[in-house]
Amino acid sequence: MTAIETDGLTKRFGDVVAVDDVNLQVEEGEVFGFLGPNGAGKSTTINMLLDFARPTEGSATVLGYDAQDESEQIHRRVGVLPEGFDLYERLSGRKHVAFAMKTKNIDGDPDAILRRVGLSDEDARRPAGDYSKGMRQRLAFGMALVGDPDLLIMDEPSSGLDPTGINEMQELVREETERGTTVFFSSHILEHVEEICDRVGIMNRGELVAIGTLDELHDRIGGDATLELDLDDVPQRAVDDLPSIDGVTGAERRDGTVEVRCAAPTAKAEAINRVEAAGATVLDIRVEDQSIDELFEQLTGAGEPASETADGDALETEVTA
Repeated sequence: MTAIETDGLTKRFGDVVAVDDVNLQVEEGEVFGFLGPNGAGKSTTINMLLDFARPTEGSATVLGYDAQDESEQIHRRVGVLPEGFDLYERLSGRKHVAFAMKTKNIDGDPDAILRRVGLSDEDARRPAGDYSKGMRQRLAFGMALVGDPDLLIMDEPSSGLDPTGINEMQELVREETERGTTVFFSSHILEHVEEICDRVGIMNRGELVAIGTLDELHDRIGGDATLELDLDDVPQRAVDDLPSIDGVTGAERRDGTVEVRCAAPTAKAEAINRVEAAGATVLDIRVEDQSIDELFEQLTGAGEPASETADGDALETEVTA
């Protein structure tokens, strides 16, 4: 069974098409990254999955339930970590989780949930107003885990975190996937996506313009790879000859290194052969493929997406207690 499936999902606001005929499948147990620049339609799509907005056309199912007709069943089995969540500053972490349990009519130990996300028993007793940004994010994550959801929907889970906090959030996501949880999240931190996602979907102007693993997207779209060769000597004639190779788009000499831009995989081996034929000895080889931010820019015509929610409409869920 797919965790999320949409069929022609479309949302219009007057003359504005926020989401346009999106067909998406997210498999159970995978980590799926949902990317797109501002206005791309990410948040509107998530809102329709959670029945916070009704589609103009098309349909969606979440965990096998119709997103509009069976939203109550969905909410019982889905955990949500929204961007810009609210916490009550005076209430302790424990009381926040206890309230989340009460709203889902679930019995359990709030402290166990907090320990699961790396908050100690002492942290549990402290008011949320004393928490750091990372601790607040962990608390919200813990509230999303109440009831052991089959699916986690996370909107910008690393927003505002420092590199240590981002790494910690990535580890929490990995731990949940090891439990069999499906994770669907939007993010503007492309390195985060690259580290933990099994597949990604990229939205642009309301359309799902690409979907697949990063390797699949690289293969489908192409993009130059950079071949760096450390040489004992760099004959200029070797550098001048490299652009004549089919699939080489440029070459540059830098001291004892030659950088070769290759649009075709076969060009790399030919470039090495040409350099050696010119009398140089290759001491080391490094290959750097097109980065995820370059891939994103090529697909959307935009730079790295900003941290704001995509559509001007934030995910309509608050973590409050």
